[in-house]
Amino acid sequence: MSSLLAHGIGAVRDLPVPMWLFYYGSGIALIVSFAALGALWRKPVLERAEPRPAGAALSRVVLGPELRVLLGAVSLGLLALVFAAALLGRESIATNIAPTFVYVIFWVGLVPVVVLFGNVWPALNPWNAAARAVGWVASRVAPPWRPPARYPERPGRWPAAVLLLAFVTLELAYPDSAAPRTLALAIALYTWITWLGMAVFGREQWLRHGEAFSVYFGLLSLLSPFTVRDGRLALRVPLSGIARRDATPGTVAFVAIMLGSVAFDGLSSTRPWQERLFSIEAALALDNPGLADLALMGFNLLGLLGSVALVALIFLVAVEGARLAAKGEGHLADEFVLSLVPIALAYAIAHYLTLLLIQGQAIWRLISDPFGYGWNLFGTAGYEIDLEVLSPNAIWYLQVGALVLGHVAALVVAHDRAVALFGSAAAALRTQYAMLVLMIAYTVGGLWSLSTA
Repeated sequence: MSSLLAHGIGAVRDLPVPMWLFYYGSGIALIVSFAALGALWRKPVLERAEPRPAGAALSRVVLGPELRVLLGAVSLGLLALVFAAALLGRESIATNIAPTFVYVIFWVGLVPVVVLFGNVWPALNPWNAAARAVGWVASRVAPPWRPPARYPERPGRWPAAVLLLAFVTLELAYPDSAAPRTLALAIALYTWITWLGMAVFGREQWLRHGEAFSVYFGLLSLLSPFTVRDGRLALRVPLSGIARRDATPGTVAFVAIMLGSVAFDGLSSTRPWQERLFSIEAALALDNPGLADLALMGFNLLGLLGSVALVALIFLVAVEGARLAAKGEGHLADEFVLSLVPIALAYAIAHYLTLLLIQGQAIWRLISDPFGYGWNLFGTAGYEIDLEVLSPNAIWYLQVGALVLGHVAALVVAHDRAVALFGSAAAALRTQYAMLVLMIAYTVGGLWSLSTA
């Protein structure tokens, strides 16, 4: 169960074609897409696309204070429940709701929600809801409160990047990451840091730059057809939300952590990595279990940091190649960093699809007995997980499709940005060869980690 909560589920596949055909096929699909973009995409389309306002009545309902207060109250209640279960419930990964809720329902389950319906996280964010409630009460009994410090421009999203790295370190590197008491401590620490940041710099500023999940879900929601413009719900052309420059400091690091952490999750599931972990544990566990856990975490952390650094390095080399091809000056990372967001989504789908489809079903059983005390509050405690929601081959084809489509989408966005920047399709195509190599490398690397898990 612990490994189930840490990774998606792999399976032996009896595929009708050799594995190498998937590598070559995905690479050819990207090359053909690249050539088609050069021939047919002559002007920037995504950058110039303007959102169209949705109906006023729908906007009032979706963006109105009533729904926001209701969702905030529910999310704050869920945070309290999960924290209480993690702190006081049975120390069982299988029967305590906290591990499944944090790593499956929240971390994985919210991804398709924000991609399909837009950035709902500000309304669901329990720390934001609590801060709004405190601010509302305080405004009625005291003069308007001003944060004591102004958030500086230089750090940008670096605080959020550090906190995201801390979360994925807990998830992927710490040996006992799914233990309820570990999660209780993590929730308490993150809550304290978040509310402290809001108190010092103001709620909006900290949510925009320092709250890791606000930045994470906010970036993924740029892929959604729904957005908010001028206080109204609006519809936008697919991918147009990321076809722009983002010069906020720390954004490249944050996106590299998004991508690199999932890449490491795949790497850590491969046989060579698991055999290395086993040898470390076998050498130390009997004489010094504490040292064994520390060594395992250190080895995993080095792998995680290496994966993040490699993702960032490949991207920076690619954009430097684009700059040299354009014979330009300055850095282009800010221009193309958002083109990596579809790849981050593709990696998340490919690696965590099975986790959501299978372990996500456990929530129906756990809501009736969140503390693992043997309750049956809603009559669902006997729910049995269906392990055959999809066949192994169907899952594999979905994973391959997600990776290829995600990288094709990234090529489209990067090409649109290049056409807008350099003024012609020919110049844009010349600068994007390095990005094509980047996309092929990411795709083949993702397929390899999935196929060897």
